[in-house]
Amino acid sequence: MKYFIVFIILVVACNSKVAPSKSVRANLKAETGFASYYADKFEGKLTASGKLYNGAKFTAAHRTLAFGTLVIVTNISNGKSVTVTINDRGPFVSGRIIDLSKAAARQIDMLGAGIVRVTIIY
Repeated sequence: MKYFIVFIILVVACNSKVAPSKSVRANLKAETGFASYYADKFEGKLTASGKLYNGAKFTAAHRTLAFGTLVIVTNISNGKSVTVTINDRGPFVSGRIIDLSKAAARQIDMLGAGIVRVTIIY
């Protein structure tokens, strides 16, 4: 797991103009669990942050992370990642750690499965 986190940090660093500092890397946290995504019926509904849910944006729900937190979500089965912003609370189903917008779910190829095992880094 430690090497996986280091790998993700390197990927992010390579894809950005500025590499994360040592203090930023030291403060990163990771969780592994299941991700789901919002059903179409939530389109345009108010989220816990007060913003309207938009399935085309890269957003997510987490039970405890602060609104505005950027999270890297990696689908463990295929290695695909997406960066999302936390703007809602949930999921409220045991074993799930994050609910993704439809766009984010599409980015990591989880639409067919509906629920996939992921690692999140924040």
